[in-house]
Amino acid sequence: MGKRLVLSALLVLGLAGMAMAEEAPKPVQLAIFNPIQMVPKTESIKGVSLALLYASNKDVTGFSLALFGVNEVTGDGKGVEWGLGNWVDGLFYGWQDGFVNHAGTRFVGFQDGLVNVTEGDFTGAQLGAVNWTQGFVHGTQIGIFNYSVGRFIGFQGGLVNMAKGEFSGAALGIVNYAEGSVKGFQGGIVNSAGEMHGFQLGLVNYTKSLDGLQIGLANYNGNKKPLEFMVLVNWSF
Repeated sequence: MGKRLVLSALLVLGLAGMAMAEEAPKPVQLAIFNPIQMVPKTESIKGVSLALLYASNKDVTGFSLALFGVNEVTGDGKGVEWGLGNWVDGLFYGWQDGFVNHAGTRFVGFQDGLVNVTEGDFTGAQLGAVNWTQGFVHGTQIGIFNYSVGRFIGFQGGLVNMAKGEFSGAALGIVNYAEGSVKGFQGGIVNSAGEMHGFQLGLVNYTKSLDGLQIGLANYNGNKKPLEFMVLVNWSF
């Protein structure tokens, strides 16, 4: 009975050791395209990942380069990703540089490319033609079209800036549209806010409720205090 217990314990320990060895991140990934890659996609990388067309792994920490393709991380990523496309399902801390960059649950750092998308919370800066965030943003978006769904604290600069949640900071562009409350500044040809607590400067300024100042060719204040519409200047304090 004692020998059986000892053998069982050794077997369990051996299996556990094998599992830990399999789960330990590998230092190097070399890939042509998945599944033609040195480390299987179910394992993690901590070091360097180099791909010709497409590499896919669970968690990746370090430097990832896809010369003519995509870096894919099905878990979390930390470090630097360079490629035509960079795709992370989970959170990412670091720098993504590519034509299309994507982070899932959270992003902290810098995204630059034609299209930058973060589905969760975002802290840092996005620089691209299209910048899109779904969660809470604390940072900067600079591009042709900037869009945020959750609460935004920081700066939007582009041709068109849109914010669906509460906006605190400054928006500078041709069109600035905020569906919710704005605390700060909107500067552009057309400015629109659900509620404006601050300053609008543009040719056309619109808000359903004003607590501040509007300067422009046409200024509309929905709360009508003191005036609903004014040319050049409108105010409500």
